[in-house]
Amino acid sequence: MKRFVIENDFFEVFPQARIGVIIAKGIDNSIKDTDKYLDKLEASQKMALSHLPNEEFSSNQVIKVWREAFQKFKTKKGARSSIEALLKRASNGNYLGSINPLVDIYNCISLKYGLPCGGEDMDKFVGNIRLTKAIGNESFITLGSDESAPPYEGEIVYKDDEGAICRCWNWRESVRTMLTESTTNAFLCIELVDESRIKDLESALNELSEDIRVELGGSTSIWILDNDNREMEIQ
Repeated sequence: MKRFVIENDFFEVFPQARIGVIIAKGIDNSIKDTDKYLDKLEASQKMALSHLPNEEFSSNQVIKVWREAFQKFKTKKGARSSIEALLKRASNGNYLGSINPLVDIYNCISLKYGLPCGGEDMDKFVGNIRLTKAIGNESFITLGSDESAPPYEGEIVYKDDEGAICRCWNWRESVRTMLTESTTNAFLCIELVDESRIKDLESALNELSEDIRVELGGSTSIWILDNDNREMEIQ
């Protein structure tokens, strides 16, 4: 039985963090109606502007908390959290294109709640998946590249026995485990560093779980891991 484990070296840096997890099984992620998801993405990006009340982008709380988080571990120069990248596009009116239904669905939730969301094809994991500090020799190939770009030693990563799955916590994912139209079993997470927003995390998880069941079928289960509850079975 495979497990998701958050290791101690992560909580030494982020003791108050929460990682919300959704396991989705038996879904149909094939593309059927791109326009529907484009409309939802556009609506979510407009809604996301509520997280940016200050004219200076970097002074908004949802941006500040993640920039401060990324300063606590070694990162690739210029790496930003996934939610900052999404909100930057929203603030510039540079709307997202459709990728596939599950990615579109979690991007909508990420924008609506101002929280980083990500997802991977669970069947592509090799052994347990861990949120931890990188050794620095983990294999990592991202979309658009055919060369491995290993994380830095001490960088926060998701990884399995084959290599890194996502670098700089939630910045860039590996092509090896990314969600595709053929994905039927998925591991999704929503990450929280601002403990004042626990209710938002819970609401986002519940809404994402419901959207997946309604749109893609299958079954979902929800978990929230923290310093006192660090691991779970994922298959």
